[in-house]
Amino acid sequence: MLEYLALPFMQRAIMAGLILGALLSLLGIFVVLKRMAFFSDGIAHASLAGVALGVLTNANPLYVALGASSIFAVLISWFERKTKIASDAIIGLIFTAGMATGVVLLSLKKGYQPELVSFLFGNILSLQWSELYIMAGLGLLIIIYLMFRHKQLALMILNPDIAHANNIKVSLHQTILYVIIALSVVLGMKMLGVVLVSALLIIPVSTAKIFSQSFHQLMAYSVIISEISIVLGLILSIILNLPTGAVIVLTGIAIFGLTMAGQRLKLQFFHGQTG
Repeated sequence: MLEYLALPFMQRAIMAGLILGALLSLLGIFVVLKRMAFFSDGIAHASLAGVALGVLTNANPLYVALGASSIFAVLISWFERKTKIASDAIIGLIFTAGMATGVVLLSLKKGYQPELVSFLFGNILSLQWSELYIMAGLGLLIIIYLMFRHKQLALMILNPDIAHANNIKVSLHQTILYVIIALSVVLGMKMLGVVLVSALLIIPVSTAKIFSQSFHQLMAYSVIISEISIVLGLILSIILNLPTGAVIVLTGIAIFGLTMAGQRLKLQFFHGQTG
């Protein structure tokens, strides 16, 4: 197993996994609080338009998808604030428009496209150094923003009226939150694929909520659980020769299930002692 760690592609995968694990798990807290799971799914699917445009123009699909997802996020935020259309309907419109555009663009490019497959199903082992640098740079900026603004963001999500009263620019920070979630989802697609990327936003936070006693504990435990899921999933996928993204998600679900079972046993034992 140690010989795998000496391979450049494995080193890139582990570094990217650790960065994305911290990033997606921290953002996942706000996704869960604001009930935005459909938003992250919608952005992932809509970003297919950016991936397809990159493939068609021979540009790096990751960079084009990052730009496209940012535009979609700003549009969703704007429509939510300026129209009476329900949020899930807006996301559905963007989702289907992006997917349809992606399908049309891909029909113009003939032949097998490995870059497209890596975004659809995830393949972190194919990550290049230039893409890792983008992940590290964007990830660091977003994490710094979350560290400094997490209290304002939580208040904005839980009670927008009080946030307004405290001079928090709700519209601005909502748009920023949407954009950074969109960027992070696209980065995560490289590891988990379009279908599974939302799992890393939801599963670590859901697991951490079982035993966290405060918001700061929730942040810390979410990151730890995410990192364990990714590293363990990467190792298992190499040993078992299975798809990396799917194994990472299943590892996270297994940790969630074991945590739930452990918590129930603990409660039963506690009630038995006091009964």
